[in-house]
Amino acid sequence: MIIVVAGAAGSGKSTLGLELARAFDAALLDLDTLTNPLLEGLGASLADGAHWNDPALRPTIRPARYAVLRAALADQVRAGADAVLVAPFTAELQGGEEWRLLVTAAGGDAPHVVWLQASADLLAERRRLRGADRDVHVVDPPASAVPAVPHLVVDASLSTAQQVTSVRRRLGGGRELPADSPVFGRTFDAALFDLDGTLIDSTPSVIRSWAQMAREYGLEGDPLAGGHGRPAAQVVGSLFPEHQAAEALARVTALEAADLDDVIALDGAASLLGSLPDEARAIVTSGTHVIATSRLAAAGLAEPAVLVTFDDVTHGKPHPEPFLLAASRLGVDPARCVVLEDAPAGLAAAKAAGCTTVAIAGTHASHELDADLTVDGLFQLRAEPAPGGGFRLVPALRA
Repeated sequence: MIIVVAGAAGSGKSTLGLELARAFDAALLDLDTLTNPLLEGLGASLADGAHWNDPALRPTIRPARYAVLRAALADQVRAGADAVLVAPFTAELQGGEEWRLLVTAAGGDAPHVVWLQASADLLAERRRLRGADRDVHVVDPPASAVPAVPHLVVDASLSTAQQVTSVRRRLGGGRELPADSPVFGRTFDAALFDLDGTLIDSTPSVIRSWAQMAREYGLEGDPLAGGHGRPAAQVVGSLFPEHQAAEALARVTALEAADLDDVIALDGAASLLGSLPDEARAIVTSGTHVIATSRLAAAGLAEPAVLVTFDDVTHGKPHPEPFLLAASRLGVDPARCVVLEDAPAGLAAAKAAGCTTVAIAGTHASHELDADLTVDGLFQLRAEPAPGGGFRLVPALRA
């Protein structure tokens, strides 16, 4: 497998490329690592003291740099190794001769392209923080420019763990599941699904909404730091004085309900959710009813008969009440329920309710998730009828 990680300077290509190389056990070929030491060593001798990334030198330097990258890739292909390439790939992504040369170096098959999409403000801030000389001479493509070749879009504002999980899900990858996990030996009467980060990907929308609210109220820092999976009212309550909390909560709720761009069903969500009858499934979310139903519709997922939202409970996650209420509405014993969750708060709530827990990595790193089983997405699981009634979860086999 050959993966290309592309994007503007400051989008986080190198960080994501390194983690993808680890995730896919692939060689890492970073344009900067392969070429910058030589260019920096040549320094002023290049052209009257000009920096090697100066626009005047680009017609000569750029082709040479990418020739080095393609040669290193061709070596990996000949050795039978997978590789992750990191570079802006501005010309290559528009197709044409540069793309043809890259495909040839990759052995003739088009590589998987991961394009990091970043706002101008995010790029400017990251470049300011790293203060690299080469950034002074960066020429960004037009904001409207998108790759002309097939590609996966990944939001540059997401955490690296979220980005890696997004790529792995869409390339059909995933960790090897332990065949002897106790979860696979249990019979369940119902599955209780979290929504955001489990069935759907709404993270970019959530981040945009909370960042907008923070700007409007003059908050500094990340308002969601440590807040993913907790009810919005709890997060707002920790950020605002009591007299302002209700207003801020109403504002962020309105922003989240209106921002449905990029809200999609995660790989395997529709299949696993739809394989269970209404009496054996529920969605349990920390979001409000209006947000949950809007996102389900945007993602193309049918609303189940039992939908427990923050509006239905007195105590939200990590309190067990939401899952206990869902089990009660389904008429099943919580001990015979499996909860599928992506956040520590939700997993804590499920454990307190006495449910079996399956963690979905991505929103949080695996080591932060205390669960009976951890998967990279619902695409790794399927439900099959159990003898005597109920169902079991088993690893899904993928071509």
